[in-house]
Amino acid sequence: MHLPDLIADLGLILAAAGITTLIFKKIKQPLVLGYILAGLMVGPHLDFFPSVTDTKSINIWGEIGVIFLLFSLGLEFSFKKLVKVGGSASITAVVEVVFMLLIGFAAGKLMGWKTMDSVFLGGILSVSSTTIIIRAFEELGVKHKKFAGLVFGVLIVEDLVAILLLVLLSTLAVSQQFAGSEMLISILKLAFFLVLWFLGGIFLIPTFLKATRKLMNDETMLVVSLALCLIMVLLAVKVGFSPALGAFIMGSILAETTQAEKIEHLTKSVKDLFAAVFFVSVGMLIDPKILLDYGLPIVIVTLATIIGKLLSTSLGALLSGQPLKTSVQAGMSLAQIGEFSFIIATLGLTLKVTSDFLYPIAVAASAITTFTTPYLIKLSEPFYNFLTRIFPKKWLSGIERYSSSTAGITTLSDWKILLRSYAFNTIIHSVIIIAVIFLASRYVQPFIAKNVVNGINSTIISLIVSFILMAPFLWALSIRRIQKTAYSHLWLNKKYTRGPLIAIEIFRIALGIFFVGFLMYEFFDTWIAAGIALTLIVLVMVIFSRKLQAFYNKLEKRFMLNLNARENQKPDILPWDTHLTEIKVSPESDVVGKTLAELMIREKYGVNIALIERGRNNIPTPGRDERLYPNDKLLLIGADDQLASVKALLEVDAPQTEQEKGFPDKEMTLQKVVVNTESPVYGLSIRNAGIREKAQALIVGIERGSDRILNPSSDFVFDKGDVIWIVGNNKKIKEVI
Repeated sequence: MHLPDLIADLGLILAAAGITTLIFKKIKQPLVLGYILAGLMVGPHLDFFPSVTDTKSINIWGEIGVIFLLFSLGLEFSFKKLVKVGGSASITAVVEVVFMLLIGFAAGKLMGWKTMDSVFLGGILSVSSTTIIIRAFEELGVKHKKFAGLVFGVLIVEDLVAILLLVLLSTLAVSQQFAGSEMLISILKLAFFLVLWFLGGIFLIPTFLKATRKLMNDETMLVVSLALCLIMVLLAVKVGFSPALGAFIMGSILAETTQAEKIEHLTKSVKDLFAAVFFVSVGMLIDPKILLDYGLPIVIVTLATIIGKLLSTSLGALLSGQPLKTSVQAGMSLAQIGEFSFIIATLGLTLKVTSDFLYPIAVAASAITTFTTPYLIKLSEPFYNFLTRIFPKKWLSGIERYSSSTAGITTLSDWKILLRSYAFNTIIHSVIIIAVIFLASRYVQPFIAKNVVNGINSTIISLIVSFILMAPFLWALSIRRIQKTAYSHLWLNKKYTRGPLIAIEIFRIALGIFFVGFLMYEFFDTWIAAGIALTLIVLVMVIFSRKLQAFYNKLEKRFMLNLNARENQKPDILPWDTHLTEIKVSPESDVVGKTLAELMIREKYGVNIALIERGRNNIPTPGRDERLYPNDKLLLIGADDQLASVKALLEVDAPQTEQEKGFPDKEMTLQKVVVNTESPVYGLSIRNAGIREKAQALIVGIERGSDRILNPSSDFVFDKGDVIWIVGNNKKIKEVI
């Protein structure tokens, strides 16, 4: 009986992967390197071991591995997290990616490589490895530290940048030239479909999962999740994107649902299996002879990665207002390349635009930087101490002043609030309307003409159907009132003329008429017929305005319910070297059953407890008589070393591999309030001001001139010009102060 080559090859791959990963687990090294070594062993370049015979089939399995790998990365990503990472992580990530693209391109050119090889090298070096960093943080136990929050934020932004790079590099590879117009079209096309898929996915998928919840067991949930992933892969390929993009998008949509953790748990085994095959297939493409021949380029690429990422990330973090210590620690944590780099390198090979040597060089550099990552993270604090000794004091004080001045909440003017809302409103509804028009003209009208009626009747029916679908969104785009409070402030304020507001409203109405005209143009040949239809449609919009409003409000309510079903917001960072983090009370801890007054956590460790989450109950700024119970989640405020001491007290034998889950959105934010003579607290002590009782808020620091006071006493009296750093409910703080 003949055994198919694919089964024999798969057995060989998994056997080799099993042996190497056991060895790598024993020597405490990342399993990814074990998979690559296994691929090298069973690949065509070594004769010591049995080799894979059906390479083509294994490559197909590897492509499936990329799909599920990106799907799992999407589950950890979520667009909601991207919005919440804040300016610091976004600025840091953008600076790092731009610098690494330039460094990679320059390094390639200096080594005499072709332009396309240099461009792809820049892309390979620009994205750090989420998997390796998370694993290193867990092993070193540094997840609670301030810089870890910044690193995770940067990784979230980098994931989206990597997806954009895949699209841009594909376009560049096909066109073989730096055509600005083609690049712009690719970016606009990607943005259009990202918005469309996200809106449609959030509206439909959580609703579907909720409706079928009673029918879902683990088996059906797994099948449905993988089916949704592959459907989005098909959609992505259909509109000209890579399968990896579709898988990532579906993962990020499912990450917003209440079932996200369950889906992540169920699909983990499938992802691990196929990802193993992918990483083994990566190793199979490595030729040891090329590694020997290109030893110097490997060293150059590795040094460019480590030094370039350290400098660019640290610079980006400093520009975003982070302290020097956090910036250096983030830079040394992100100094490696990983799974996305393999995918970008594979893209170059698949499209046949890069040289054969680039792929093994990238994998070798990734392997070396994977080994160095834990050591760099350990050395980050000593390296910071070294920098503080050699840097001039003027530099250090300048960085500290800049960091302090950029912290806190920036107040938004009415104009900013209004313009931002109008921009979101215009983009979102324009995307939906354009999608409806193209769907109606390209698919609905031909279907009706073929299966229902043909001729002018099919055109009229298609037009009516598309207009009914468009109507609520046209109303929201052109007529709906947005940010009424900010709008009325500006309208009544005599300092501003009403001209800009009127111009905005005219633009909105004109845009709506343009889209209706565009719809007519898609269906009618003559302008007279289009003009008559346009007039009728505008009349219908005006007559049925209230009904459209009611229907749109229902759609919006459903969308917002789905979007906010799974809130997972990380609190904002605090000034100086203190920050917010979550720690869970272990049942075995000695603190269980004791009151906060007995424990004296603030007095002994300098750490404040901002919030206790107990099951479904939240206790903001708990009092001295509050007791701690097993599995209480505490939101703590303190410096790295302070939090480390408290962590040891609260978490007894807590498994380091357990993934940290952020607090849900409890509106616990950091406020920066400046006291003036009209402030309600001016001239009062902290105790008499009653901020804790009235606003359920905690004062964690005060700046008076050049003095900084952490954890001020209750007798402290507020004076003009004092800067209060306060943690609490945003709305209640505004009411009290």
